[in-house]
Amino acid sequence: MELYSQARNQEEEILFLREQISVAALKEMQLLNEKCTLERKFSELRMAIDEKQNEANIAASNELARRKGDLEENLKLAHELKAAEDERYMFMSSMLGLLAEYGIWPRVVNASVISNNIKHLHDQLQWKIRNSHDRMRELSTMVENHGDIGAHNNNSPGSGHLVHQIPNVSTIQDDFYKDKRLSDEQHLEPMNAMARYVQYDVLKDSRNIVLNGDLNQLVNNDSAQEFFNTDREAISSVPDGSFHNGGVEAKSRAKNYINGTISQYSTTNYETGSSVFEDGPGIENFQITGDAMPGSRLLGCGYPVRGTSLCMFQWVRHLQDGTRQYIEGATNPEYIVTADDVDKLIAVECIPMDDKGRQGELVRLFANDQNKITCDPEMQMEINTYISKGQAAFNVLLLMDSSDDWEPTTLFLRRSGYQIKINSTEAVLITGKIFEGVIDKSSMWAFYTVCVDMC
Repeated sequence: MELYSQARNQEEEILFLREQISVAALKEMQLLNEKCTLERKFSELRMAIDEKQNEANIAASNELARRKGDLEENLKLAHELKAAEDERYMFMSSMLGLLAEYGIWPRVVNASVISNNIKHLHDQLQWKIRNSHDRMRELSTMVENHGDIGAHNNNSPGSGHLVHQIPNVSTIQDDFYKDKRLSDEQHLEPMNAMARYVQYDVLKDSRNIVLNGDLNQLVNNDSAQEFFNTDREAISSVPDGSFHNGGVEAKSRAKNYINGTISQYSTTNYETGSSVFEDGPGIENFQITGDAMPGSRLLGCGYPVRGTSLCMFQWVRHLQDGTRQYIEGATNPEYIVTADDVDKLIAVECIPMDDKGRQGELVRLFANDQNKITCDPEMQMEINTYISKGQAAFNVLLLMDSSDDWEPTTLFLRRSGYQIKINSTEAVLITGKIFEGVIDKSSMWAFYTVCVDMC
């Protein structure tokens, strides 16, 4: 019985162990299934992560391309803006110079005032030209009437040898006015007075002159700009046989008067033109004081003369390719040389003005005796030291929330990039990369100048 009970117990134990083994096998199969499921999910997650990463890379590349396009567009717009500013400056200067030649001095220099003054000047000159046309037509009419009177007197005894045909008035005009165009049309009144004088003088002293009945039109409306040209040889080109004694005397008197009047007019015109700037506001002994080195201050100064009460300043940077660049915001007599001025020529332009708004002649003076701006030896040595080390540190003040909240910070400049740390907390506030990967002299000059000014 005892052996039978032991055998039975062992059989029961074997059955129990078999059940446990089967249960464990089932659990193992379940775990394997779960493992396969997890591995499949993990692979799906990895694929999703790879897709997201690829999308992020594509988006980043597109963003870089867009930024590059924006930078190129900004650079193009900057060049176009510079070209437009240069054209605007040249146009404004030429318009102001044109108005100054006619004694017009705008009180305010803007597009509206200049355009209104130009329109007023154009209307005034057109009015003078129309008046000149009317006077020349009156002269032609009076000469025709006098020709009719001379033809009537042709039948009197002893007058047959006096009848000759002189060139028509249009031919005389073409010969008389083809040499030189008067440069200043604001002095049309002296020429009109001269024409009136010649008109009445010739009509008074040459009553017996017989003209051809066919007189061409004296002034052509399409060539109004040509009838103020002067030729001193015009009257002498008329044949001697065209006048009797009184006509020759009238011709001589008219010729002498024209020569004297034109000579006097030319002298007066030259003196008036040359005294435009002499009588206007000006500045004498204009000079630039200060050391022309980065971080130094330059001052343009002189002695105002002839009622000068205001001077407009503009500092200009002359590049190596011969172009000029107007320094933005540099419209004061005082100017601080920056890193952008290194290896370039800088000059100051000054336009004096008086209380009436009249402008004088522009005065331009180069700094550093028209030599390129360079660094002083100490600054150059310090910059070379920073470049050899590959890094530099500067103590600067950083504007935080308001204009009164300045935080002491340290600017670290390295080959790979730059960062700004707050001195009190050692926290990195700003980081950036230098895409060129090299600290060149230009960037060092810029950082050095900015940091010296901020310290």
